[in-house]
Amino acid sequence: MPIFLSAALERKLQVKQDKENNMLQSNSYCFWNSSAIRCGQRFKIHSQSKESDQNELEGFLDWKGRPARKDRHGGIRATFYIYVMQLFEILGFLAININLVTYFNGIMHMELSDAATMLTNFVGTSLLLSLIGGFVSDAYLDRFKTNFFSAFIELIGYAILLIQAHYESLKPPPCNPFDKSSVCEKVSGGKSVMLFVGLYLVAIGSGGVKGSLPAFGADQFDEKDPKEKRKISTYFNMLFFSISVGSSIGVTVVVWVMNNKGWDAGFGFCLAAVFIAALGFVAGKSTYRIRIPGGSPLTRIFQVFVVAFRNRNLSTPENPNDLYEIHDKEANIIHTEKLAHTNQFQFLDRAAILRGDSSQFENSMEPKGWRLCTVTQVEEAKILVRMAPIFASTILLSTGLAQLQTFSVSQGLTMDRSMGKHFKIPAPSLAIIPFLFLVILTPIYDRIFVPVARRFTGHESGITHLQRIGIGLVLAVIAMSIAAVVEVKRKNVAKENGMVDSIPILMPPIPMSVFMLGFQFFLFGVADLFTLVGTMEFFYSEAPERMRSMATAFSYASLSVGFFFSTVLVNVVNAATRNITESHGWLRGNNLNRNHLDLFYWLLAVLLLLNFFNYLFWSSWYKHKPVGGNREENVPVSA
Repeated sequence: MPIFLSAALERKLQVKQDKENNMLQSNSYCFWNSSAIRCGQRFKIHSQSKESDQNELEGFLDWKGRPARKDRHGGIRATFYIYVMQLFEILGFLAININLVTYFNGIMHMELSDAATMLTNFVGTSLLLSLIGGFVSDAYLDRFKTNFFSAFIELIGYAILLIQAHYESLKPPPCNPFDKSSVCEKVSGGKSVMLFVGLYLVAIGSGGVKGSLPAFGADQFDEKDPKEKRKISTYFNMLFFSISVGSSIGVTVVVWVMNNKGWDAGFGFCLAAVFIAALGFVAGKSTYRIRIPGGSPLTRIFQVFVVAFRNRNLSTPENPNDLYEIHDKEANIIHTEKLAHTNQFQFLDRAAILRGDSSQFENSMEPKGWRLCTVTQVEEAKILVRMAPIFASTILLSTGLAQLQTFSVSQGLTMDRSMGKHFKIPAPSLAIIPFLFLVILTPIYDRIFVPVARRFTGHESGITHLQRIGIGLVLAVIAMSIAAVVEVKRKNVAKENGMVDSIPILMPPIPMSVFMLGFQFFLFGVADLFTLVGTMEFFYSEAPERMRSMATAFSYASLSVGFFFSTVLVNVVNAATRNITESHGWLRGNNLNRNHLDLFYWLLAVLLLLNFFNYLFWSSWYKHKPVGGNREENVPVSA
């Protein structure tokens, strides 16, 4: 017994000695929140090992709130779970996007143009909400929690849609909207409310995922490490690969289930996919680097404009070193990068002028709020102003893409969709054509094109982000022109065979293969590979650290505005052509054979071409983000 007591006493003394050698101390972290510094405490074992200090990542925690370590968290192993979430989440979302016109028109008995508008509004709202998701993850929750809660909301939305699709009492009576002799009851009242609630819960949840997931994945690589920084481009390419794989499954398997097993089974499939996405995402929690939220980035931006306006009568100093900036030590405490001064938009520099009533704070960490901004804060505002024209230049491409998810599906319903003697491809599944190519082309682009191009250009991504976006915009012009030519051919075939007034589904299709639409789908898909991924990389790399989720969401916001603009454009075109066409508008009614979709496509092709020249101007004008924080030289960064 004394031996055991002696051993216990020895262990107790050893523990005490260990506590003395490795003191348990608090390591505070701070971040800006509006006009105040928020600070918190996290605890760690203070190690005297230099290797431990080198592995610890400033501004990042693990899922338990402990300091994230470079040797344990992040990297390729973490992005695997993110790819899984992206694949399964987009699987369900894109399936209903590509097929909802059929649901609205055939089950809910909406007119074709109304169904197309309903779809574009739903998709546009979902994509626009990605900005809210990005803002929340940047400012308050964090990107891990935002993804998880967003997936949960999306699950509830799919559950509501599943219930409505399953019970006949929650839908309008069955009817064929293409039969002119039928009187179809359009969805209304409580049934309409249930449809809207289910759809827009899906939109909120999917928007949250889109707004936070891409930036969360990119956070798993350290930009300060050259080896890890190079992998960021590969990450975005592989994220798009996951989107392509999930989309391929969605537009084939899920669409087939919806059309052949019932819409309740289809929504159930989507529900299961999002559940797997959330489960896979949570499974990787121990591998993630989670960036500490940095407070509201929008408040910081608004402060710059407000203070600059208040100081509008002041003259900016000739030497930018006279503008206010916090010390390097203070910048490290709040885990923020310092940005060098640039000469563009000098009117905003007035926000960093030290006035007589502000000089007392020059050497203080007390936030200046709405009275004084730092040079870094001013440069963050300048970055957003610079990015705005690039963002606007990608909107029209999204407008063209919206047409492929609406009117192209309706075109496919009138055409021969046979694959062999016993199988007909669902019209919405035509989108499999670009996605199959993208599944093949994306790895080739990342593994072959990028390394080869890198040798000639020296750029980490092979070509610059702006060049990549430009290539996508050119391909969109070509794709829309081909879409117009194919529609002219389709209408001519219908006229030649006396099938102008044939009713889709009830009557034989026109003798023209639906795969003729594949050319436009393919080119728009490749345009997406360049433009969507290019904008994601561009906004992530150029945005201030504290608002990268929101900036990356600009890619989806561009799609959103494009979808909303599509709705406006359709209405404007119909109104403008009401009195010059028999159908009272290029796109009126359910009979595409008597409409003028070809002219609408030509209009979009011209607009896309003009938009490309507009983009060339702004991309050549753009000045990249100044890094470093050295204000000794006032030299603008070259484009």
